[in-house]
Amino acid sequence: MEYTQLGRTGLKVSRLVLGTMNFGPHTDETDSHAIMDAALAAGVNYFDTANTYGGENKGRTEEIIGSWFAKGSDRRDKVVLATKVYGSMHPNRADWPNHTKLSALNIRRSVDASLKRLGTDHLDIYQFHHIDRATPVEEIWQAVDTLIQQGKILYAGSSNFPGWKIAQTNERARQKGSYGLVSEQCLYNLFERRAEMEIIPAAIEYGLGVIPWSPLHGGLLGGVIRKEAQGGRRAGGLTADRLAVPGVREQITSYEELLNKHGLDPAEVALAWLLTRPGVTGPIVGPRTAEQLEGALRAIQLELGAELLTSLEEVFPGPGPSPEAFAW
Repeated sequence: MEYTQLGRTGLKVSRLVLGTMNFGPHTDETDSHAIMDAALAAGVNYFDTANTYGGENKGRTEEIIGSWFAKGSDRRDKVVLATKVYGSMHPNRADWPNHTKLSALNIRRSVDASLKRLGTDHLDIYQFHHIDRATPVEEIWQAVDTLIQQGKILYAGSSNFPGWKIAQTNERARQKGSYGLVSEQCLYNLFERRAEMEIIPAAIEYGLGVIPWSPLHGGLLGGVIRKEAQGGRRAGGLTADRLAVPGVREQITSYEELLNKHGLDPAEVALAWLLTRPGVTGPIVGPRTAEQLEGALRAIQLELGAELLTSLEEVFPGPGPSPEAFAW
């Protein structure tokens, strides 16, 4: 496994991040534990979750991770643990005004609940799952600084923040003498590259590690057309909808044909490409099975040559930085 610093911090993390969203709704507790054991054995030390993960049973994913930590063998000490706050944990009481978003009250309540479910006394990275347009940034940092002083969290990160919000949040942190955000989780992959316009430049400027989520764009980059041709299950849901967009099937076909010429697996290439991108710490992989984790781990060892990288740019041209992407 390769390791890198998380943004400007001294924290060393693996270049693959284990996403746990499938634990609970799609992968039972026993298999989830096996995947986490395999990830740790392979050197993956960065585990990501959220308080709302678990499908209809929100919080279940954190509970599964907590029961895995409870098995001992220094599991918790070896893991850089990140979870998130923002969404309501009470779908049947969504109208309760203080059980969602980023008020100091909800941050305090949510971190204590996550710690209990996870069976730990601290979180390494506490992430804001979305921007809160109603809560002042100063209030958020006041709550974060208190949690740091209490030893409940070490760092704060963001998820799904636009570039301007990363800048605003860290400038307010600087004014308060707070450390600021250390990571940003954003939608970023070969097909969806809009993050390159402002989010990633802002993250690099402020020293945030970029953690791409959906590196296969919901399976679109995982060899979906090849699998159909080989008699596998046809794409459904959102992937099928994307393939129905004019030009997308042709683009994905070109991608898969290019990799067929090189004898490469599309999913592994999609992950390996992200590891070549400026500012990227490591993509989040969310395996439902141990076999899917093994495929993701192979991407770490995959070196993409200059010719192939150029060809990938031709298939999936990025938008370019702003303002050039939309102005002269």
